[in-house]
Amino acid sequence: MKAIDNILTRNSPIKLIKPFPGQEQMEIIYKAALRAPDHAWLRPSRFIQISGDGINKLSEIFYSYCKNNIKNISEEKFKKYKNAPFRAPMIIVLISNITEHPSVPEHEQMFSTAAAAQNILLALHALNFGGIWRTGIFAMNPDIERALGLNKNQKILGYLYVGTPTGKIKKIPSVEIKKFVTKLD
Repeated sequence: MKAIDNILTRNSPIKLIKPFPGQEQMEIIYKAALRAPDHAWLRPSRFIQISGDGINKLSEIFYSYCKNNIKNISEEKFKKYKNAPFRAPMIIVLISNITEHPSVPEHEQMFSTAAAAQNILLALHALNFGGIWRTGIFAMNPDIERALGLNKNQKILGYLYVGTPTGKIKKIPSVEIKKFVTKLD
């Protein structure tokens, strides 16, 4: 797939099923992720790859968090949060490992991890898989970070749901570029 076509056709699928990428494909995907811009070569991006019984474990972490931290949650919302990890056969937790540095602030390190996430999504698409980036209450959440065994300097930026796209493909909307670009000549 040509690089520009890959970028212009990448989309978040509505539904993801098995198969998900194998070990060799994931090596390529993580290499692509680690090509993200990285000021001072701090290498802030970390990933937790979850599949199989790990999906159940993540569901239990989400369940426990909701049970202990959200007051007056509806049964419907509670069920939605508990079932969230089952949206795809693989999940990649996006983690930014923040290092104190005199010229690379925390937000820049998180931006690097966000760029790594985009590279993962593009690599998945190039390999004929799909990915959906989710955030919500389980991202940037110290309780969830602790439950996953992260250190205090590590922040979850989101979750990439990974698998093979199935069902209806969302239409990519056309974009009028001049609404988004200002020129200063």
